[in-house]
Amino acid sequence: MQATPEDAFLYISPIGYKKSSSCGYCRRKGTGHTYFARATSMSPASYQTLIDRCWRRSGLLLYRPNQRDACCPHYTIRLDSARFRTTRDQRQAVNRFNKYVIGDVYAKEAARLYPKSREQARKRDSEFDLVERIHECEDVLLKRPPKPSHVFTVTLEPDDYTEEKYLVFENYQQIVHQEPPSSISRDGFKRFLCSSPLRREKFTAPDGRERQLGSFHQCYRLDGQLVAIGVLDLLPDCVSAVYFLYHESFHKFSPGKIGALREIALAMEEGYRWWYPGFYIHTCPKMRYKIDFSPQQVLNPDTLEWVDLTQGILKKFDGHGYLDFEKAEENSGKDENTASVGGSAAMEIDGHESEVSSEDDSESDEDISLFNSTMPGIPSVEEMNSVDLDRVAVRLTRGYCYAGDLFEWHSESIEKQGSAKAMVAELVAAIGPEFIHNLCLDFKRS
Repeated sequence: MQATPEDAFLYISPIGYKKSSSCGYCRRKGTGHTYFARATSMSPASYQTLIDRCWRRSGLLLYRPNQRDACCPHYTIRLDSARFRTTRDQRQAVNRFNKYVIGDVYAKEAARLYPKSREQARKRDSEFDLVERIHECEDVLLKRPPKPSHVFTVTLEPDDYTEEKYLVFENYQQIVHQEPPSSISRDGFKRFLCSSPLRREKFTAPDGRERQLGSFHQCYRLDGQLVAIGVLDLLPDCVSAVYFLYHESFHKFSPGKIGALREIALAMEEGYRWWYPGFYIHTCPKMRYKIDFSPQQVLNPDTLEWVDLTQGILKKFDGHGYLDFEKAEENSGKDENTASVGGSAAMEIDGHESEVSSEDDSESDEDISLFNSTMPGIPSVEEMNSVDLDRVAVRLTRGYCYAGDLFEWHSESIEKQGSAKAMVAELVAAIGPEFIHNLCLDFKRS
């Protein structure tokens, strides 16, 4: 095999299709299954492909849940920032926080020193420009004199570990999630929120604008103290929210709303366009806040096509949170109103949540074949038999080779559970056979 550039592949190793021991949402004994893999390095474009095929990540762990047999089915949703319209309570949250930071004294004195034109004042009173308002109280943009009541900054930083970040995480997990101190650790924080397989890159869009790609921490500081962190994956076509955490002292400012709106504004102003708030679980009350931001689309896991998440579609979720897309689309024209759920109490408690999945939560002793599963969108054994698995790249200590040159599997069936060929076939099926040339098996690093 010829030498291949280091950044050419998605470096990945299969873990397998596992049954959950328990559900992290309804706390019932698990009946669902998830396909797991571990990535050691990938381009942001590779991860964009994965999340558009029902995958998410938790640290280096990649996972794709089976919606059909889950007690709490997971669905990928996304918001088009170009079409986003704020609600009254979202606007109020931004305005209240801006007023707190700036203060009445500053507002009055700045109005005198830097008066707006009649047209500017009219526009501000009649329109709510999210990008303008979300930055309004940032210290770097405030004119001086006078001095504002508080100093507020937001910086996009590498997703590196610092003790300052960990202390916010520790406070958030203890106070908001009420986790015992014994279950919170620096190693866990590093593994979950400071370890990403995404390579950082610069991307030049068709319009000539350059934007950052990779995993970052969006850090919010008030009067010099770190009060909130948005963990983000910036991808070619989206801002993907991984996790949002905040210090208890910031709770009164509706941090979940502020964080989500700032991420949507980032998608607007930097040209990412789409905001992915993570999986949506219809039966989980803590997830309902996600569709307070609209209009959104939901990914059909069977066809991998996006469907507008209207009120009509929402009504088609069954009692277990499963959505039959075929039935939903038959009636989609009856109610085209954009989906929105009143109230955001869950956001005020939890911020926007990450779907924390772990292979440790699976019953790994159970031998299950992905090809015998009900997971939507998975090619059949017959289809996979026509895929040339011999051409999958494998990383060596030095250079690469093809799987067909490394494994003695030519007479093996992909249905032979536990064999190398079956494991590779399941991985390719879960990602998509059309992306086989982008994969590189990386067993050593994993």
